[in-house]
Amino acid sequence: MSYLGIDIGTSGVKALLIDEHGRALGDASAAAVEPVRPHPGWSEQNPADWWTATLAAVDKLSQSHPSELAAVRGIGLSGHMHGATLLDKNDQVLRPCILWNDGRSAAECTEMEAALPSLRQIAGNIAMPGFTAPKIAWVRKHEPEIYAKIAKVLLPKAYIRLLLTGEHVEDMSDAAGTLWLDVGRRDWSDELLAVTGLNRSHMPSLVEGSAPSGMLKREFAQRWGMEPSVVVAGGAGDNAASACGIGAIRPGEGFVSLGTSGVLFVSNDRFRPNTEGAVHAFCHAVPDTWHQMGVILSATDSLNWLSRITGQNQAALSGAAEAQFTGPGEEIFLPYLSGERTPHNNAAARGSFTGLSHLSDPAKLAQAVMEGVSFAFRDCQRVLTDAGTKIDRLLAVGGGSKSPLWLKMLATNLDMEIALPEDGDFGGALGAARLGLCAAEGADPATVMTMPPIKSVIMPDAKLSAAYADQYARYRALYPAIEEAMS
Repeated sequence: MSYLGIDIGTSGVKALLIDEHGRALGDASAAAVEPVRPHPGWSEQNPADWWTATLAAVDKLSQSHPSELAAVRGIGLSGHMHGATLLDKNDQVLRPCILWNDGRSAAECTEMEAALPSLRQIAGNIAMPGFTAPKIAWVRKHEPEIYAKIAKVLLPKAYIRLLLTGEHVEDMSDAAGTLWLDVGRRDWSDELLAVTGLNRSHMPSLVEGSAPSGMLKREFAQRWGMEPSVVVAGGAGDNAASACGIGAIRPGEGFVSLGTSGVLFVSNDRFRPNTEGAVHAFCHAVPDTWHQMGVILSATDSLNWLSRITGQNQAALSGAAEAQFTGPGEEIFLPYLSGERTPHNNAAARGSFTGLSHLSDPAKLAQAVMEGVSFAFRDCQRVLTDAGTKIDRLLAVGGGSKSPLWLKMLATNLDMEIALPEDGDFGGALGAARLGLCAAEGADPATVMTMPPIKSVIMPDAKLSAAYADQYARYRALYPAIEEAMS
């Protein structure tokens, strides 16, 4: 028996096979056409690109691992959250999907909160341009001819599910990021839907991520040599899927993701919103569990940006910063290159360097970038704590976790041990495959979603704690001052 996880990203799709013990059997990837930015702050992608990449990735597995793929009993899906995929009554796509990092609907967010003062209490989240509902409000205002044809709004992975199974279904974790879900009740909210002129008929049905959502169509079972009774699980949004992959499903367990964007993720036993701190409070992918996230929009992407403007690759910059590191430098970097979510909820925020001198070289700038991202995570921890959350265990994932210096900065600033898993794939594809196993076999997620072996534990550096506390105070003071000057 085997289980397939399919992770739909904006840059491509990854398919991963596991056996009944959760061991990886094989994987394959396929690139998607990159998102386009028709205007500053916009980000769109053709849903057909996800489908083409999905078929290509699984087709590769059918060639490299035909017997393992033929033994698949369950499929789980993971995908990038918040994207607005608009379908007409014939399930035809009406326009390119407006993605999670699209900031065009800031005005609509303000209008939605004014129209429904209880919005934050029901949704447990601030209306942000990244969420799905404000995007529909924007379409309603600026593309009324498209809006009039909307029969269904699906998130990216739900669109792939539709093509695989013929069903309009979404899981709780992804649905929580639409701003249409009553997150505490785990159900669509008629009041929230009405703000954008929609109702339940426009929404997919809801299932838990570990529950069945449909059966794989016969044509795809035949294409990949599978039996005709393959279950497709509800699956999860990308961050909840990563939590399932790394085993962070119990209260207090979490991870810090140093990827393109940054996430501080913690599982909760109940719904714990903190809208004042721009905390994301969502349903988890497993029943009776919620989670909180602090989200920063430019984590390793900040180092990627510095790499582009200095002409040095990221590894060289990181290595140079580590070689000369003795503690916090004079330079301070605000990593708001694409605006910021937690804690500022400001799509118009922009990055900046302060404290520059003739001695500021690429290594010092790289250190400042890494520290600035670490301070942004410290901001996230602060507002999660304000919501009453206690983080008991934190694992590090993402490309930035390969940097020992960056992990040391994070551990010191968060004043927490950070565990680094042994090399392996603990991302969305593994979490999706685990959810597929649960759905196909009726397995208890607690027994399936275990934590991986730990390679090392990074301890806070007590000798740097006071210096970083002072530097963090300066960092926090800069944002309001710079925003006031720029506005």
